[in-house]
Amino acid sequence: MASSMNKTSSQEQVSSSSSSLNWKERILFPTLLAGVTGGGAGLISKHRKVHGLANMCGTYATNFAIVTACYCGAREFVRVSRTGKPDDLLNSAIGGFGSGAILGRLQGGQLGAVRYSVMFAVVGTTVDYATIRLKPALRSYYDSVVNKKDDWLKLPEWSPIQVLDEEALAAKRAREEELYRSVHNLKKES
Repeated sequence: MASSMNKTSSQEQVSSSSSSLNWKERILFPTLLAGVTGGGAGLISKHRKVHGLANMCGTYATNFAIVTACYCGAREFVRVSRTGKPDDLLNSAIGGFGSGAILGRLQGGQLGAVRYSVMFAVVGTTVDYATIRLKPALRSYYDSVVNKKDDWLKLPEWSPIQVLDEEALAAKRAREEELYRSVHNLKKES
């Protein structure tokens, strides 16, 4: 009996620790990416001439990061509360609705809370759906770039650029040395 309780408590510790291990991937990285995106949006803002470029970039980056951190935090809170999977879109909808309601209430009263909650739920769920669909393609692209092998780039047979093996490289150097000698011999004769 005690061993079964130990197993369940160790399973709970593993599941809770595994859920907290990926918080960087699910909260921190999107927040940093949103901050960088916000800074880029500040670069092209029409208000940059009036308020200054650095001020606009900083303001946009901060606002984007705050909104993303609230949304991602609410989504993860809902996921942990529901004991759901990280890719469950219902977590995104509920988290977006809750974070939008809070931020909208701070920004524009009750009407703002309703508008922001619907907007956050729709946009957040759409972005999460697109991320889930694009993740395998991006992962395979990343693996192809990072895990390079010697054959990662195949040139067509007709290409003038050829990858030479050791024998062909030695033959090329011999031809170049012969050409170098013949050119220098012509200079001495003239």
